[in-house]
Amino acid sequence: MRSLAFGSSNGCFEMIKIKELYVETESKEILKGINLDLEKGKIYTLMGPNGSGKSTLANVIMGNTKYKVKEGKIFFEERDITNLPINERARMGIFMSFQFPVEIPGVPTNVFLRQAHNSVAEKKKSFLEFQKKVSEESKSIGIKDELLERYVNEGFSGGEKKLSEILQMSVLNPKFIILDEIDSGLDIDFLKRVSEKIRNFMNKDKTILIITHHAKVLDYLEVDKVFMMQEGKIIREGKKELIKEIGQRGFN
Repeated sequence: MRSLAFGSSNGCFEMIKIKELYVETESKEILKGINLDLEKGKIYTLMGPNGSGKSTLANVIMGNTKYKVKEGKIFFEERDITNLPINERARMGIFMSFQFPVEIPGVPTNVFLRQAHNSVAEKKKSFLEFQKKVSEESKSIGIKDELLERYVNEGFSGGEKKLSEILQMSVLNPKFIILDEIDSGLDIDFLKRVSEKIRNFMNKDKTILIITHHAKVLDYLEVDKVFMMQEGKIIREGKKELIKEIGQRGFN
């Protein structure tokens, strides 16, 4: 069992610390002893084949009650959040983009964004202030104003859905960001726009975890560390060279 001391020898402090995490759903064990330390100011990627437990780990960090923590702890900025509900984690600054963003009929995207912002922000913005902010952020990633007036993700293309998730990230301005398969289904143009926004959003007080199994987005981003996951365990970690090795040899 590793120490619960926080911080690291190089002076960087941890955003997320996961200790011996075992998780099950529907009586099936999915995560089998995960240990993970993610520092502030760094971009990480978690890779692995389909069914390895990557999205399960993301959902558990976010607080999805579909998954049951059997053993272990999750710490966010030194605070134990293992049993906190999703809304409290969101208020603390944890954000997750979905692999398959859902449609919300009847709710315009700009209304959804304002409600989401006001539910987590300490200082609420007026309607006009918020509209200005959303318009600026949407233009920076190439989202047209008319899309903001459409119902959330309804009739959106795959690329538009992923850009909408990135827009949510920008508007909510979280500290810890999980991007689950953000590059899935994107063409080169959308991929470059998403990558540029991630780069511009990143700073020394934020941490980003990119979950993927084909790593296209990593062609446009500098990643500090790569984790490889298989059968509910993190079996390797390394630098960007590990991505090339996986590309050449596969996950086996």
